[in-house]
Parts: sequence; C-alpha cells; structure tokens
Amino acid sequence: MDGARSVSGKGGGRGATTGNGERLADWADGRLGVYAPAKANLRKVFPDHWSFMLGEVCLYSFLILILTGVYLTLFFEPSGVEVVYNGSYEPLGGVIMTRAYESTLEISFDVRGGLLIRQIHHWAALVFVAGMLVHMMRVFFTGAFRKPREVNWLFGWTLLMLGLITGLTGYSLPDDLLSGTGVRFAQGAILSVPVVGTYLSFFLFGGEFPGHDIISRFFPIHVLLLPGIMLGLVVAHLILVFYHKHTQYPGPGRDQKSVVGMPFMPVYMAKAGGFFFLVFGVLSLMGAIATINPVWAFGPYRPDLVTTGAQPDWYLGFSEGLIRVMPGWEINAFGHTLALGVFIPFSLFPLIMLAIAVYPFIEAWITGDKREHHILDRPRNAPVRTALGVAWLSLYGVLLIGGGNDVVATHLHLSINSITWFVRIGFFVVPVLAFVVTKRICLGLQRRDRDKALHGRETGVLKRLPHGEYVEVHAPLSREQLHTLTQHEQLPPYEIGPRVDANGVVRRVKGAQRLRARLARAMYGPDSHVPKPTAEEYRELTSGDHHH
Repeated sequence: MDGARSVSGKGGGRGATTGNGERLADWADGRLGVYAPAKANLRKVFPDHWSFMLGEVCLYSFLILILTGVYLTLFFEPSGVEVVYNGSYEPLGGVIMTRAYESTLEISFDVRGGLLIRQIHHWAALVFVAGMLVHMMRVFFTGAFRKPREVNWLFGWTLLMLGLITGLTGYSLPDDLLSGTGVRFAQGAILSVPVVGTYLSFFLFGGEFPGHDIISRFFPIHVLLLPGIMLGLVVAHLILVFYHKHTQYPGPGRDQKSVVGMPFMPVYMAKAGGFFFLVFGVLSLMGAIATINPVWAFGPYRPDLVTTGAQPDWYLGFSEGLIRVMPGWEINAFGHTLALGVFIPFSLFPLIMLAIAVYPFIEAWITGDKREHHILDRPRNAPVRTALGVAWLSLYGVLLIGGGNDVVATHLHLSINSITWFVRIGFFVVPVLAFVVTKRICLGLQRRDRDKALHGRETGVLKRLPHGEYVEVHAPLSREQLHTLTQHEQLPPYEIGPRVDANGVVRRVKGAQRLRARLARAMYGPDSHVPKPTAEEYRELTSGDHHH
C-alpha cells in the first residue's frame, strides 16, 4: 500500500483509478491553468427568457453562413473575364457572360448540392441581419445598453453595419442582371459624393463602370476581410456578455447583484446545442423549398439593361427608398454639378444609423446616471425611449415601401407617383404619429399597472352589496406580482437649479446644460410617466373592505 501511494502521488491512490479524461484535464490544467477559469465560467448562471434567443439566432446564422460560404468558395471563380456559356442550363446556351456568372450557374446546376447550399447561404444572410436588427431592438426597448454595456452595444451596431455591407458585396458577386443593377445603384451613389466621388468610383471599379476589377475586389472583401472582422467582434461581444452579469427581466429575487437562472453547463449548453440544430434545420428547409435569387432567370449583367422590379435584399430597402423618393435636385457651383437628389439620401442613411449607435451615450448624458444596470426596463416604463424606437421602425417601414414603389404599384394596381408622394409625406408624418401613439399606449399601460397594483386583478365575479349596488370582485396580487409592477425607478429629471444664488449673483448656465434640462424634462418629466403607487396608498386601500 505504501508503494502504491508513492507511485500515485497526490490524491492518496487516486491515480490508480483516474480515467483518461481526468488525466487529460490534469495535464491541460498543469500547463494552461484552465481549471479555475472553467469552474468559474462554466457554472455561470444565465437567466431564461425567450427574447434572449434572438441573439443566439444571430450567432447560429453567422456560423451557418461561414460553413456554407466555405463550401461555395471552393467552386466560385471571381473573374470578370468574358466567356461563352455552354453549360447544362440550355436557355442561356451561347450567351456571353463573365466567368463569375458562369461559375454561379455551375454551382447551381452541376455541383452536387450546390443550389441547396447557395440558397441556405442566402437565407441565412437574411435571417442573420433580421436577427441582429430584432436583437438590437430588444436591447434598445429594455434599456440593456446602459452601463456597463455601452461598448457591447457599439459592437452589435458595428456587426449590423458590417452585415449590411457584407450582404451587398455578397449578392453582387454572381454578376447577374439583378446584382449588377445593385452595383450600378451603389456606383451612382458614390459618384454623388462632392469632389472625390469620381475618384472613388474609378479606384473601386478600376476605371469606367462596370470595369473588370469589381468582382475580384469584392471577393476577398466578402470572404476574408469582413467575415474576419465580424468574427472578431462576435468573440469580443460574447466575452463581454460573460464578463458582465447577464441582464434579466424584473421579478422576485432578481436585483442588481444576483441572477436567477440556470448554469451555463450543462443546462444552457444543452439547450443552445439543440437550438443551433433547430436553426440549421429551419434554414435548410427554407433553402430546399423556397427559391431565392434565381440568377438563371435574370441572365448575365449588361450595362444597357435593368431587370423589371429590381429590388435589393430587404435590409437595404431603407437606403434604396431614400434615394427613390428624393426629388431630383441639382445645383451647379464652380463648374461642378452637385446631385443633391442622390447625395442627401446617401448621407442620411449613415447619419440615422450613427444616431442609433450613440444613443446610449446621449441617454446617459441626459440622465447623469453612472450606476450599473443589470435589471431590464419594461418598455412601458420608458415611454419616450420606446416611442423613439417605434418611430424609427415606422420610418424604416415607410422607406421600405419607397424602395419597392414599382413592385407595390404593379401588384396593388396603384400609381407609382402616388406611392412616391405617400412616402415623401410619410417620411415626416408617420414617425411623429408613431411616436405620439406609442407614448400614449405606454402611459395607458402604466395606468393599468397602477390600478392593478392598488385594486388587484379582475376576477369576473359580480357581488351585490346590501344597498343594491353591483361591484366586481378583485383578487389581490401576490407579492411577486406587486414587485414586478412597482420595482422600477422614477427619478426626477435633471434640473439646472436657481439662476441666482443667495447673494444675488447670476449664475452662468451653458447651452449644453439648458439642452440637457429640456431633454430630461421631455424624457423623464411628469408628462412621460404615471406615478407608481406608494406603500401608503396600497395600505390605505387594502386596510379596510376596499378590495371588493
């Protein structure tokens, strides 16, 4: 026994029964020191809510994009060299096209599983961008972007912008008539940039449009540069999610210091693995039964042709709509023509997106709140923020109609001019209406929560009082329900204070302070919330026979 102990070392004979997996773990821990970090992070608690799955949809769609993209890269040739097609798709036999378009046809008709992989790749791209947008809106409406997650918000915003650019470069690679029209649209927008627009276009396309270098230049950007940057951002995003405590919705036992949920291992990982295969299965089913981007139906790109009803993918309909409905204004200055009808909407799109990126910092400046926030807001309790988000979404919807004004006109038998004028007017009117209506709905929901907290929930049971009056019986809420309805803060908005001090000296107030006070009153003043019930009001109503 003594000899056995001396051979086994530490652990009192443990080595005699140690399995291969444990020995491998001990070996790795002795060289990498992974045991302590793994123990701390793999048992990390994650709250459970269906909306948290939106971020996972983005992640899994991105992984599927990488997997299918690697497969497509093996067969695609990013060449602008012109060839005569003699492949298996006979309707295009003898047609002159680029090698890029020919290789896309070969992937679709000659490579085993090529068309399925192409369509899964395209559907995954649409779901990826949609998932990012919805995920960011969930973060926005619940205030999950507040300290300490501002940097993670910027990471997510950058991923969204890179996703838009990656999608543009991706569906431009096949060089079919639809994608070529989109590239021509982008080139026209670049030309509208004052002074340097022509130089930028020549640099990007290698000469006059369409040039011969655009496909070969888009290819490394699409398959290497942008995915590499996005992969790094995804890793950084996930690291910060682990580093910060996960946000959670208000409820019993949940506060800024404790998290109620399930451990990362094994519960959360098991659910995540199953959800990945569920997303993969849905995308595979969509790729198998729903045709998308049938390049053979469009034909190769020709600069003198354009497809009827040419539309970009939905996530670029915002920018397309801006340019389509903008009046064709032009000014001439110093011998140069400035195409305002293109340049103004071309500039508006990044400016609107930039406003979304910096919003967390603007709100933090308005509130002056430097605390950490791990409990999410209920959207109704932040009515101005919620109304701003809905206003932006309504603006996006209006411009999406503008980006497809020709398709809407032909399918609904409407005048394209009427649709264009509707979008022009709706650009200014619809977001304002959406803001006002959303804010009123949020205030109405706050009033309902206040009444429910004070009087309880309606049971549907009617009771006749001795003097003949009929009243409905209300059941008091549980302490957990009361906590959820009343846990939110209603801090007073920032105020400048008295302009004259006790000695009669006028205090100088900067313009930024006045602006901050006005914005604070608008966002958090008396008109933006309904006072939540106090403990005294609740005790007064429930002390007697007030709960019928």
